[in-house]
Amino acid sequence: MTPQSLDMITRLVGFDTVSRNSNMQLIEYVRDYLAGHGIDSQLVKSQDGKKSNLFASIGPDVEGGVVLSGHTDVVPVDGQPWDTDPFVLTEKDGKLYGRGTCDMKSFIAVALAAVPDMLSAGLARPIHFALSYDEEVGCVGAPALIERMVHEIAKPSAVIVGEPTSMQPISAHKGLGAVRTTVIGHEAHSSQMQRGVSAVMTAARLITFLDDMMLSNKAKARPDCAFVPPYTTVHVGLVHGGTALNIISRECSFTWDVRTLPDENWRDYLDSFERYANSLLPAMQAISPSASITTEVLAEVPPLIDSDNDEAQRIAMKLSGCSCCGVVPYVTEGGQFSAHDLSVVVYGPGSIDQAHQPNEYIEVSQVDECEVFVSKLIDQLKQ
Repeated sequence: MTPQSLDMITRLVGFDTVSRNSNMQLIEYVRDYLAGHGIDSQLVKSQDGKKSNLFASIGPDVEGGVVLSGHTDVVPVDGQPWDTDPFVLTEKDGKLYGRGTCDMKSFIAVALAAVPDMLSAGLARPIHFALSYDEEVGCVGAPALIERMVHEIAKPSAVIVGEPTSMQPISAHKGLGAVRTTVIGHEAHSSQMQRGVSAVMTAARLITFLDDMMLSNKAKARPDCAFVPPYTTVHVGLVHGGTALNIISRECSFTWDVRTLPDENWRDYLDSFERYANSLLPAMQAISPSASITTEVLAEVPPLIDSDNDEAQRIAMKLSGCSCCGVVPYVTEGGQFSAHDLSVVVYGPGSIDQAHQPNEYIEVSQVDECEVFVSKLIDQLKQ
């Protein structure tokens, strides 16, 4: 690991870019760093101006370049038993500890540290940086970034999304739909169940329906499916409801997601869920006409679908020495780039097993591999 990469990882980890916070300090640092090397950056801000994407290009304005894509936000550390300050890089026993070391600031840092090498290489085809916000809350920032890029830069031949894959090329991942459902019932004393509509108990029936859909998928899982788990999953992560034990609950909300195999559409699950929810309404509204079940889509991210003729995969396999690509169950911004007819591979340092964990870390050996990859990529784009 070069001192330049270590310094850049240290700086990026030092910015507290948990998704609930602004990422502007990090973005402004990167913009100033690139400007110091004579490189202009374009910002694509959120509607409230508190966050921003960034893209920049090094090399000639021609087609056939490569996009290095990464998200700048990280997940919270609240309630996690960290042994060190999560926003101060700590090196110990061949590992770099800190929030975002694995997911995914080290990839961004290695690429940025190589900017002087990119400039001195005399690139024949460009390298583009694409840094996004709010990936961790549903890939919210990337769509506007990608929309600007496809209109303002010459079409690249490949997009490399540097999520942690242990430096193994990934050609496909699942899709995502994230949803919040709110049940409004009717309050009454809990001894008079006939007079009330329990939002909590209705929500429980809806949650069980979601679980039953997933269990059905599990029972029908194809043995030849490469994904782990080899079926579309449905998960409820948050539930809030009720006032007191002896009050029939008026309101209950729960947040859930569907992570689909690439050949499935998550909205089919949403449609089934809404049909079931509508079947519960007549009995609820017979007691309280104002009772309701509403569902709000929070985010949806397309899957990354494997292609037999894919330039990004060829680049990653050639430069990594890997003979094939794998698949992953998690979601990345790769599907969003692919939806704009761009060739995409997910490929970066670190293991997803360490992502989102207390004492998140990346092995220094993975940073070393990423440095070698970026160096080889620069050499390839000189040709």
